[in-house]
This record gives sequence, structure tokens and C-alpha cells, in this order.
Amino acid sequence: MPLRLTPYAWAKLQRLRDLSDTEVGGFGVSAKDDLLLVEDVCLIRQQCSAVTVRFEDVAVADFFDWQVDRGLAPERFARIWIHTHPGNSAQPSVTDEETFARCFGTADWAVMFILACGGQTYARLRFRAGPGGALVLPVEIDFSEPFEASDWEAWDAEYVEAVMAEPVLPQPERRPRLAPAEAELHELALAARWNHALWDDVPRLASPFDEDFCPYPFPETADDYVGAPF
Repeated sequence: MPLRLTPYAWAKLQRLRDLSDTEVGGFGVSAKDDLLLVEDVCLIRQQCSAVTVRFEDVAVADFFDWQVDRGLAPERFARIWIHTHPGNSAQPSVTDEETFARCFGTADWAVMFILACGGQTYARLRFRAGPGGALVLPVEIDFSEPFEASDWEAWDAEYVEAVMAEPVLPQPERRPRLAPAEAELHELALAARWNHALWDDVPRLASPFDEDFCPYPFPETADDYVGAPF
């Protein structure tokens, strides 16, 4: 029992995935006589990042009203949750699992479908009938179904209207990890700089070259260096 997509739905989903470096989410619209055949992918107004998708509540309500006005039952437009991953892994994240359980846990059945950047897919069916359970589904493109020609212009317009990417904050520069010996020398150097900074803050009553006013006598011989603060 695979999850199948028409070539039109598959091409549209790939196009939406490749328009940015963030996740993109929506709902799959199923065929009337085959609820596991996705004929279209509809985006919802959302805020997304490289690891999250958040639908706007009002947008979800508007989408439901629109589909009901078209004569579709919720089983056809609100049971297959689709989103993309900008990385190469299609495995669901912890956030994906929490969202799936929270938003679809009360439905009689639902599917989480993920398409990753490299083309990897993941689909899992959850159902409540009987004792309930879950089943990982294979994913297929059904070329036996008639399909429309691609429409990149319309798909791009739908993306621009629905998707708002969150700004990417600059990441702090990561310092290279030092070997134990190098780390010890690094700590000694920092301590020396810290002590020197404290020494620089000591007020001078006269020229530092005037021994009478210097807190420490300047060494004159090699033996005098023992215990000197420098």
C-alpha cells in the first residue's frame, strides 16, 4: 500500500522545495476514489526556517473553508501533511514527530510525508482504528494517471504568497579545538595577559623609569629577575 503522487503533484512539490533553503509545508489533496493518491499540493501561509514550519491558524481555517466550498471532504485535503527538508535526510525530526502527534493525533488516520533536498522520501501512515498503529509507506509516482502540464509561474506565485522565511542569525565563530598541551599554553597566555592588564591599571605616581616611585625595583642583574613580576 504505497503513497502515490501524480506527476503534476510530484513536479510541483519538487519546485516548491527548491525555491529556498528552508522547509516548506502544506497539505496533499487526494483523489476522490483513492485517498492515498495525491493529486495536488497546497501551501498554507507559514513562517519557516531550515528546521521548522509554522502554519498561521487563520490561514489553516481559510484553507479548510476553501476546500469545503469546493465540495471536498476533510479526508481529501486535511489528512496528508507534506513538508520538505533542505538537507539530504528525509527522516522526521523530533519537532516533526511532536507536530504530527499534536495536530493529527485525533484524526482517524493521517500521513506525514517528507521530501528531502536530495530526493529522499519518508511517508508514515498513522491510524486509530482498532488498537491503532502506524505503518511506513513506500512512495511512488503514478505515471498511469493523467496529469496537467507544469506551471512554474503559478507555483512560484503560490510560494511567494504563502511562505515567509525567518531571518538567519549569524552564528558565532567557532574556535578550533586545541590539543591538551596547546590548551594549557593558551590558558597560561590568557592568565599572563590578565595579570599584565591588572598591572597596567596600577596608578603611577611618577615616571615608571623612576625606581623610587615604581612598586617593584627594576632588576639590574640576572639574579634580580627571580621573583620579578615581568
